[in-house]
Amino acid sequence: MFYIDDNDDDYGSDDYISNDVYGAADFGAADFGAADFGEDDLGEEDFGEEDFEDYAGLAPIRNMPVERDRPPKRGKPAHKPKRSQAEALAELEAQRDDAHEYRFTYDASRHERVWIMDSLGAFHEMHWFDDVLRLLEGGKEASVYQCALSPHSPVGVPYLAAKVYRPRRFRHLKNDFFYREGRADLDIHGNLVLDGGMQHAMRKRTQYGQELLHTSWIGHEFKTLQILHAAGADVPEPYASGDNAILMEYLGGDELPAPALNAIDLTPAEALPLFERVLHNVEIMLAHGRVHGDLSAYNILYWEGAITLIDFPQAISPQENRDAYRVFERDLTRVCEYFARQGVRRDPVRLAGKLWSAFKYRRVPQVDLRLLDAEDRRDRRLWLKQQREER
Repeated sequence: MFYIDDNDDDYGSDDYISNDVYGAADFGAADFGAADFGEDDLGEEDFGEEDFEDYAGLAPIRNMPVERDRPPKRGKPAHKPKRSQAEALAELEAQRDDAHEYRFTYDASRHERVWIMDSLGAFHEMHWFDDVLRLLEGGKEASVYQCALSPHSPVGVPYLAAKVYRPRRFRHLKNDFFYREGRADLDIHGNLVLDGGMQHAMRKRTQYGQELLHTSWIGHEFKTLQILHAAGADVPEPYASGDNAILMEYLGGDELPAPALNAIDLTPAEALPLFERVLHNVEIMLAHGRVHGDLSAYNILYWEGAITLIDFPQAISPQENRDAYRVFERDLTRVCEYFARQGVRRDPVRLAGKLWSAFKYRRVPQVDLRLLDAEDRRDRRLWLKQQREER
């Protein structure tokens, strides 16, 4: 409906006319303009609640919703195609919390800078370190950076090493399920995950569950470092862990980090003592239920005549992983291959069997009786064989 103001009196029912008399075509853009109205013409004081009482019962205007606050209808979510690596990194950069943004010395690429800020920003805010100085090692699963410590850092050393895992979607760890067998699900601090919803998500491999599994992988390495360092093994001291990174002891000098053992040619005088030191660490690991899983001269650092074992995310249990002995034998074979080039020759197969038996581990782990079917003939034979071995 349109209405016409015939006089200065209040409006009445006679002042209303239908659309048949005046329509939109009777008025043009030139008839009324901004110049026809000034700021002084109408103000808040010109209207009161009583001025609108006569309009309360009018029919709603056509094509306007009756309830403006009604929530919109929800349809099925549109299918989201898989994103490329560039798109995922761009989204990560757009979502980055500005509070975690800081400047550092290391000249990183744009995407790597986003990755470092996102993974280490919380540690920087907590004054664990002041600066990221350089990349120490870049790998398919993680990169390690040398960081200069803050004066307020909880540890009293000049530097620390920050191991930053690649985002889960970009990691290239093959057969990670192989190493997860028999492994408990841990959080970022290495504590057992007891929440039923989180456990369900990890079993179903939902998107949330896969993120938890990624975090569990980091928590497992942090817990392994804690156990072995407390037991006296030659491993970096772990300081702290987060959703995508571990802070640990830095090995090396101001400008030169400790090299991997594979890059070092040992003298005859130091080759045998270092080989025996590696075996000593292997025994500590076995005593605490760990097989390294990827032990070689590439994962042993050398600095000032001493060795340090690194890189434990794939460590497995000798009791609960069915392939533990095969992995253990492979670890010792790789170690012996390096030391054979340094003049120390040992039989890795015989050595692996001797160490394994010394800790009374089975070459094939015992089957949990709860998983056997008493009505199945093959399961009964397996049970009888296991009983004979125990006698």
